[in-house]
Amino acid sequence: MLWKLEGLPECDVRRPVMPTGTNLLGLVKHLAGVEFGYFGDTFGRPSPDAPEFDDADPNGDWVAEAHESREDIVGLYRKAQAHADATIAELALDAPGRVPWWPADRAGVTLHGVLIHMIAETDQHRGHADVVRELIDGTAGLTAVNSNLGVPASEQDAFRARIEVAARTAAGLNPAG
Repeated sequence: MLWKLEGLPECDVRRPVMPTGTNLLGLVKHLAGVEFGYFGDTFGRPSPDAPEFDDADPNGDWVAEAHESREDIVGLYRKAQAHADATIAELALDAPGRVPWWPADRAGVTLHGVLIHMIAETDQHRGHADVVRELIDGTAGLTAVNSNLGVPASEQDAFRARIEVAARTAAGLNPAG
């Protein structure tokens, strides 16, 4: 997640480039909050570093407020990761927990279940971060040194044009636009 912030100016890591308001630093802040919740509160291991979110603002964890520095939010995420790592190291996979914000009939979980949930949640938001970063400056891929895209950057425009032609042709439109 964090490499998606690298090399970007302050405004770009914060600005919403999706209609939903999704932004890079907000994604990191959100993931910090959910990691503290799932690996802390769920197992009776709350962290003093966990942020307090206002119930009146249910989307507040997605906003990198002007007074919150990039370093503060990245630091919060690293603390959440360390807290999660400690929970994972100290509890067995079948350790029971209770997710306080889930419906009571399905709030009971195990560490194993929370791990799977958080892998999916983090991967989903990593995908969001990839799209957001690509919209900002064209940077895309798995890691800073391995795009894993299969198409070299020098051939990306031709590849995109090929897909556009296929889409227009399949829809019965003039492939040239």
